[in-house]
Amino acid sequence: MPISARPKPVAGPREEREESLGQTAYNELLDRLIKREIAVGSVLQERRIAEALDMSRTPVRDALNRLESEGFITRQPGGVLVVKEFSTRELIETLHVRQILEMEGVRLAAGRIPLAELDAVEADIRSLLEDPDRSAGKDWEVDSRLHGLIASHSGNAVLAKHIQDLRLKTHMFNMDRVPERFEIGHREHLAIIDALRREDREAARAGIQTHIENVKLSIIEKLRAI
Repeated sequence: MPISARPKPVAGPREEREESLGQTAYNELLDRLIKREIAVGSVLQERRIAEALDMSRTPVRDALNRLESEGFITRQPGGVLVVKEFSTRELIETLHVRQILEMEGVRLAAGRIPLAELDAVEADIRSLLEDPDRSAGKDWEVDSRLHGLIASHSGNAVLAKHIQDLRLKTHMFNMDRVPERFEIGHREHLAIIDALRREDREAARAGIQTHIENVKLSIIEKLRAI
């Protein structure tokens, strides 16, 4: 007997506030890590960070978990969180590998994605472009919807998993850090969707290549300014 999916609970004011504080804690810690204001090898203590940021430990814990998943900090025996070396070269290499995988993913996905799903994600992108209350969270959600749709329809679960993992590693350079990429990036998304709708594998592949290359160049420029 099939199990019906439970409706997603609507976040109340308290949950929304915790999520907002978690984003604030994440942004503050990430900025300090990228700028190397927190030394490599430093131990990050949840309680002390919460006190320094004047917030509860819950949003700080969420921020630390996210930074750990993105590879900025590592958990040692005993659960101790330690700052890892931030490598610009590793970040660029990650984007290069992601570019290669997503180019193959979109080639495989062309002709396999239902038009209704392409229409839906295109509508989400256009709605976001017109939204005066856009946020980094909304931007990431829509961005992930398209890239995830392409990866999942590649027909290769291992490829899709690697793409998702690599996207998480470059998530920190979102709309908040490279706002100039917001509209341009989504216009590139629309071009990719158009190619997929026409089942033009080469155009879709070239679109992904250009899109991620432009992301890479924007990040390099941002890091040079730090």
